[in-house]
Amino acid sequence: MKVTLIGAGSRQFAGTIVRDLLLSQPIADKGLEIVLMDVAAQPLAEMESYARSVIERLGHRAILSSTTDLDQAVSGADFIVAAIEVNRYHYWSQDFTIPRTYGFKQVYGENGGPGGLFHALRQFAPLLEIARSIEKNAPDAYFLNFSNPEHKVCEAISRLTNVKVVGLCHGYFAGAGQISRLLDIPLENLELSAAGINHFQWFQTIRDRRTGEDLYPRLREVEREANWVSDWHEIGLSRILFRRFGLWPSPSANHIGEYLSWADDYVPAQLQYFHDRADGSPWAEGAQTPEWHYHIGLVDTERGFHARRTDETLMSLEASLDERPLESSEELAIPIIEWIGCGVERELPAVNIPNRGAIPGLPDEMVVEVPAKVVDGELVPLQMEPLPEGISAMVRLQGSIHKLLVEAYVEQSKQKLLQAILLDPVVDNHNRAVAMLDEFLERQMDSLPPLH
Repeated sequence: MKVTLIGAGSRQFAGTIVRDLLLSQPIADKGLEIVLMDVAAQPLAEMESYARSVIERLGHRAILSSTTDLDQAVSGADFIVAAIEVNRYHYWSQDFTIPRTYGFKQVYGENGGPGGLFHALRQFAPLLEIARSIEKNAPDAYFLNFSNPEHKVCEAISRLTNVKVVGLCHGYFAGAGQISRLLDIPLENLELSAAGINHFQWFQTIRDRRTGEDLYPRLREVEREANWVSDWHEIGLSRILFRRFGLWPSPSANHIGEYLSWADDYVPAQLQYFHDRADGSPWAEGAQTPEWHYHIGLVDTERGFHARRTDETLMSLEASLDERPLESSEELAIPIIEWIGCGVERELPAVNIPNRGAIPGLPDEMVVEVPAKVVDGELVPLQMEPLPEGISAMVRLQGSIHKLLVEAYVEQSKQKLLQAILLDPVVDNHNRAVAMLDEFLERQMDSLPPLH
């Protein structure tokens, strides 16, 4: 079995997938070849060294190689696993800040909101390049994508190529953990099923796995009795949505809030990036990118206070080239590979694939996040119940935005992109939306497709 990792220079992503692959006994029994691919040669070499050390520690018989050549990496692969970004924090600071500068109360700017649209447009070209290489060199392979914005990029790939693309994200597990903590029931004792789109999923089923009891009535009682300020940043917005629309959403307030016009009322402390505006533009030549301030504490040192990051910097260190115990993650790439490639049935509670009727009332071509299973070697979504109309309406709107965004990319249409922006729930003014669009096109011209 040949598995190719694209974006393998990332310690966080590649380190996790390498360990997961090498810790899987069914994959080991099948026989494993790992190919690491990245355009950055030095980080790629470091990851190859790390992968070889893990192979040696485990006494694994895996074949390992690395390359900067995309076609070579993909050729003959059974599975391609990818997570890529270009100059992530520089552009993300713009995705977050520019819409707010024009008065649009966007709470995050990664997957939804106006910022999410530009994030997606920057990702389309490199991810479609990977997809077209797969079409040419490994047409039967599965493309397991961890690159955000999941639903938007997977929709572009599934609409514009014949590649079997699957978007993967651990957001489902965040919501499942919230429910487990609220009910004070271990996660392994819960039967949970959710449907929606990435970072805007809704749990349709919450049952006791041992007794079959419907636990939604109990969750409603617990939520009503809970202290409002407890865990506010993570679940304050979720609790209001639960009360108004009847289902528990996932994953957390800052992600869910990207799809709502009124989320700012419930995520008031959200601070993604910061810069002192009196210092001028943070994106001027020679300026320092605004500081990433999500989950940061201060450390008192002899030289004063310094930021202690608890976000992806530490997550990256967790996957660094050391001798820590080797543990599997909860990511779904390996369960999918084990079921499709090895015939070992696994739970697949959340994958991003075209709807094809899985959620009634949503377009067939729209990429949704649903549980799935493998039938005759193919990944297929499980049939879900219709979402309540209020929820379905919010999700359908995002489907229209995604469709327009893909059309804007294909047609190089500024007009279609503006339509998508004006449909976004946080956008409430036409003239400011046009000005925002023009600033994005100017600042990100090197990474956006040409639009006319």
